[in-house]
Order: sequence, then C-alpha cells, then structure tokens
Amino acid sequence: MMAKIVKGSDFKGVVDYILDKGKGTQVVAYDGLFMENKETIAMSFNAQSQMNNKVTKPVGHIALSFSKEDEPRLTNRIMAGIALEYMERMGIRDTQFFIARHFDKEHPHVHIAFNRIDNNGNTISDRHERLRSTRICKELTLKYGLHMANGKDDVKRNRLKEPDKTKYELYDILKKEVGRCGNWNVLVANLKRQGVEVSFKHKRQTDEVQGIVFTKNGYRFNGSKVDRRFSYIKIDAALQRNRYNERMGMTAKVHNVATPNAPSGSARNELFSGSLGLLNGNGSSYNAADAEANQEMAEMLRRKKKRKRGMSLYQPQICNLTNERSSSGNFIADHIIIGRPGFQIKDENRPKGLNANKGSCIYIPLLIIQLNQLQILCYPTGFYRVFHLQLP
Repeated sequence: MMAKIVKGSDFKGVVDYILDKGKGTQVVAYDGLFMENKETIAMSFNAQSQMNNKVTKPVGHIALSFSKEDEPRLTNRIMAGIALEYMERMGIRDTQFFIARHFDKEHPHVHIAFNRIDNNGNTISDRHERLRSTRICKELTLKYGLHMANGKDDVKRNRLKEPDKTKYELYDILKKEVGRCGNWNVLVANLKRQGVEVSFKHKRQTDEVQGIVFTKNGYRFNGSKVDRRFSYIKIDAALQRNRYNERMGMTAKVHNVATPNAPSGSARNELFSGSLGLLNGNGSSYNAADAEANQEMAEMLRRKKKRKRGMSLYQPQICNLTNERSSSGNFIADHIIIGRPGFQIKDENRPKGLNANKGSCIYIPLLIIQLNQLQILCYPTGFYRVFHLQLP
C-alpha cells in the first residue's frame, strides 16, 4: 500500500477526474456532500472552502494504491475501511470527502477527495504529511496483512509523470553507479556522461560537505529525496566499501596465483611418506615404527598454532624415531626437528649425534625436499640424519 498526496485549488477539476466514467468509477464512501452529480459535489466543496479564504489550496487529493497480489481480497467495503482509517490517522476528520475506486489499472486503487477546510472553518494540517503518510501506509499494510512491495524497483516507470519520472530515472542511474564506483571522481564523471550534474552542500564557510544535490532534466533533487541510501554520508560509505572489496579481491587473486592449492590431509600424508621412503634408501616401503612416526608428525602439523610475532628465537620441537638400519646399511633418521626457517639449535635442544661445538649454530642442509608449503631439510650429523620441517 502506498499513497500519493496532491493539493490544488480547483474542486471541479479533481471531481471530474475522479468521477470519470471511463475509469469504471465506483463511489465507496462520502460525507457532507450533495452527491447528485459532479456539479453539486464541486459546489458543496467550494461553499465550505469559503469559510477560510486564507488557504489558497483547499483541495486535498490522495490516491491509495495496493498490490495486484491483494486484488482478490480487496472488496469495495474493505478498501473503503482502509481508506477511512488512513484518513483518521492522518488527521483528516470533520470535513467533506468522498472515496471512489477506479478500475482503469491492473492494480487496485482508490482516490480520496477532501476539503482541507474542515466543518468548523479550520485548516487541516499538512505538516510532515508525506513522512506521516509513509509510516501510516506501512502500519496499515502490516495490520491488514497486505503485500509488502519491494520499494522503488517495482514502480512502473512508463506511467510516471514529471518530476517523478526524472526522479526514478535518477534512482536507477545512482543505484547502478554507486554500486560499482570506488571514489567520488569516478562517480561524478560517470553521472555527468548520463546527464546528471552533481553539486555539494558545505557547512557554512567551511569545506566540510553536509549534503549532495543531483540535477537532471532541469529538476534538482537532494540525494536523500531520491532515496535514503543516496545521502552524501551513505554514498561516501558505499564508495569506501567498494574500494575495500576491490583491494581484497585483488589480494585474493594475487594469493591464488602465487600459492598453489594445498593438498588434502591424505595427499599430504602420501607425499610425506614417499619423501621419507626416498631418504630411507628403500623407495617402496618402511617399517611400522616409521609409519607411526609419520602419523604423529601429520597430527602435529594439524595442531600447529600461530606463533607470536617478533620472536627472534624459536624453540624447535624434537620427535624421537627409531634407530634402526635400513636395507642399505645406513641409519634411518632418529630425530625430526620442527621449526621456522633459519632457526637456531641450542645445546639443550641438540639431538644426540649432532657433531657441533658448544653454543648456538645454524646447519646447512645437504638435501631439501619441497612439499607444497612444507620443506624437509636433511642435515649432516655423522651416522644420523636430522630432518628439519620448516613451517610456512
């Protein structure tokens, strides 16, 4: 349900329009009027308006439109009841009026004609009438369980007249451009190419922007009057959000190009197992102890947590494996050290068999195996091999 409010000075004009036989008009309610014909109705309105000559526009005209989905349930009686409740909430009471239903459009609608000079000669207030009307229409829509429209997107543009036609054209343009531009310069340039001029309102004598005005086809509209989302503050927030999303999208693309897809858990285990088989000198198999150690290593990798930034020294974790000979007679590694690249092995962390002087030192690996983001480094340790798994 939505309302369109118009004020005028010619009662005969509004009566002729509403009671046009070509619109299939049916009067559903009236009060205080001689309803014999159009002339007597207009005469009744004019007579009462003379009680207050200060009001130059005594004609009140409101069109209440409903969704096509509600047509089966909207009888004349129901529509008259909704219209009367709307008038009461708007403060249109104790005055002449009539309500008529039209059948010239696909959606149900009624027209309300009323005298803005009430029965006591007082003026019916129009203060904030459009804001009040919008709120009341929403309340009545919810109260009677009517269809809730999707706002301006459902309005039929080809039936609009100026300045509403230009206003909705501007709405469509802003909806598209604000959704894709990343800064004000681009937005203003794109709007200008489509015949829209942009001007900013500043706070007194300062450079602080307080509002925005759009001009098209000779009509000027404040941004918030086109739609609430097009006030200066909300447009500026939308542009910043577009810039942020664009940067995040570019970062994600660069990351996807630079970093291959990580293998699944099973694939990682297979790669890890195959690498150990290569180092063991037995490319086809290894014993149960090795398998258990590999499983333990995979579990540790899954549980790894983020380390605190700024740590200059990382204490490596040492996992003991078996100390058995492979089929080639060489010793299988008995230690695996997990640490970040370039970590230092201290005396208390040095595995047995490391032939090094006292103090901290960094060993140069003899062999490096790259598994996606995981590196396995083989260090010289006499009869032993030490594996250093570098965390990404």
